[in-house]
Amino acid sequence: MSNKNDSTEEELQRRKLRMPKDGEVFAVVSDMLGANRIQVRCADSVERLARIPGKMRKRVWIRQNDVVLVKPWEWQDSKADVVWRYDRHDADRLRREGTIE
Repeated sequence: MSNKNDSTEEELQRRKLRMPKDGEVFAVVSDMLGANRIQVRCADSVERLARIPGKMRKRVWIRQNDVVLVKPWEWQDSKADVVWRYDRHDADRLRREGTIE
């Protein structure tokens, strides 16, 4: 007989993760600055000031050490917009697969 925890774990394994699209980069939140701004360490080894857009405010809670997807600004590479936040299970899966450090 199958356990309920086994089935939810299988669903997590089968679920397709959101991967970076054109120009997007994985990042880890290093500091919460307030006013919907965070400091992130990007996978391309650049430290950026990232903005949490209005559609994510009060809907998606971002904390320090969360893995996020950011889209660097074309006109100012030191800044970016957050486009996605991975939950803890998805971030662990990305680390296991070697996609992020």
